[in-house]
Amino acid sequence: MIAVVYSGSRFADWRLADKGRVVTGFKTMGINPHHNDERFIVQLLNKTNSLVNYAEQIKRIYFFGAGSSSKEHKDRVANAFRTFFRFGKVFVEHDMQAAALATCGDSEGLVGVLGSGSNVGYFNGKKVEPNNYGLGYILADEGSANWIGRILLRSYLTETMPHDLRDKFLSRYPLDRRQILDKIYHQSNTALFLTSFTDFVLEHRHHKFIHRMIHDGFHLMFETYLLRFKREYPGLALNFVGSVAANYEDWLRQVAFQYGIEVGVVIREPIHNLLKYYLNKN
Repeated sequence: MIAVVYSGSRFADWRLADKGRVVTGFKTMGINPHHNDERFIVQLLNKTNSLVNYAEQIKRIYFFGAGSSSKEHKDRVANAFRTFFRFGKVFVEHDMQAAALATCGDSEGLVGVLGSGSNVGYFNGKKVEPNNYGLGYILADEGSANWIGRILLRSYLTETMPHDLRDKFLSRYPLDRRQILDKIYHQSNTALFLTSFTDFVLEHRHHKFIHRMIHDGFHLMFETYLLRFKREYPGLALNFVGSVAANYEDWLRQVAFQYGIEVGVVIREPIHNLLKYYLNKN
């Protein structure tokens, strides 16, 4: 039996399969080694009945997650998984590798993650080549859900958000300045708080303010990162995974077109293609 896992900061999507057949699929809290230590990860696994029931039968675990880029962070996840999956071989990679395998398979291509966070890279058919991007929610993540949440909160606090939208926001989230700043600067899991406004933004996507905000985020992402890839790898389509890419796919393609970049495949949840990829390998 194999387990394939794709994790953002908010949720981790799991699929367990045996002999080419999906046994079960479920979601847990996200596993991000930037925020979670080994003890937390092991506790999370032990609380998940679907995993407890199959733990000893699972022989290979393929985990892909936000924050799993450095050796230290990969080891943190791998050590926790090895503690729980005593008879399994554990493979840990970052979410960009998952995006590449889900959209490109074993072929060359450009890939982007646009969900809770954002990142882009070149996939050579085996690995996503290293770059200086993926700086996280404080320094980067342009266009992502946590970037959108940051801009939304700033406009709310500075009273630059249109009054009609502000009234709806306050009705949905009765937060004052002190509460917001406390959650941002003093509590843990700031990124999760920033992404918690995703549903509100999507529900009001046709409001002019939201429309402009989303487009600004996409333009920032293209101008900061993607124009370089257009120059270095002309002719390659850009494939995306992630909820923001899927929710605003039409706008994403419009912005890409303005820069002369072709958007190929857009996938909300890469777990399905990842599972298919590894079922064909095992």
